[in-house]
Amino acid sequence: MASQMAFMTPAPLLRGAAASRARSVGVSPRRASALPARAARRSSAAGVSMVGGSLNDLLSNNLEWSKHMTSDDPDYFQNLVAMQQPDYLWIGCSDSRVPANVIVGLPPGAVFVHRNIANVVAHTDFNVLSVIEYAVKVLKVRHILVVGHDNCGGVKASMGDERVGLVDNWLTHIRDVRRRHAVQLSTIDDFDARMDRLVQLNVLEQVHNVCSTTTVQSAWNDGQPLSVHGWIYRLSDGLIRDLGFRVDGPEGIDSVYRTVAPRPPVGKGVAAEV
Repeated sequence: MASQMAFMTPAPLLRGAAASRARSVGVSPRRASALPARAARRSSAAGVSMVGGSLNDLLSNNLEWSKHMTSDDPDYFQNLVAMQQPDYLWIGCSDSRVPANVIVGLPPGAVFVHRNIANVVAHTDFNVLSVIEYAVKVLKVRHILVVGHDNCGGVKASMGDERVGLVDNWLTHIRDVRRRHAVQLSTIDDFDARMDRLVQLNVLEQVHNVCSTTTVQSAWNDGQPLSVHGWIYRLSDGLIRDLGFRVDGPEGIDSVYRTVAPRPPVGKGVAAEV
């Protein structure tokens, strides 16, 4: 019930942290938050379509964006080249309607991002595992955000029995979540409500998968501050909901998944500690 209540409450925007991070990459928070709106107005005034335009439109938009970023700060891109210090790793869906930086109002350099269909963290996916390792070990992010969204096509496809194609192999990860929580899901008659709940459950399962990785466990064992969170983004109102599921250390997951660094070998000339 607590998690359902949290889902219905908009999560606070990362105002303090976002402002600090925006300043660290040379952009004022007010300017950063105004960028998407300004870009939209400029594109509209220039007659450039935001959807269905040509590749030349994209290049023109990029030129305008670059000019805008350097109009007040000529060294903006040079500063960006010299520094990448994000506090956040965002693991989200590939859906084009859920752009990480835009919906949290942060500039380039503030969020390290990995996206795939339905924000899955699979233990055999070396892509996401490599991203997590780099973010935690090299960039020293302090928060990993697993972010799902309503009306997710991957989750919707996993609820049916029609074969889609190669992606069905990937969707097996979500069907595993569906099978694991089949009793709970069977009590929800409305299809859309059932899909919303599966979206939430999938995020919670992927948070658990993140916490089970060797990279995250090693960071916790070494005392590195790191929190893993589960969020949902609502396409219908543009707001993020915090599911209220946050893990700050190995004690937050089942003991079966907890691991420690290997112990030094004993024998062959190596004396055991007394």
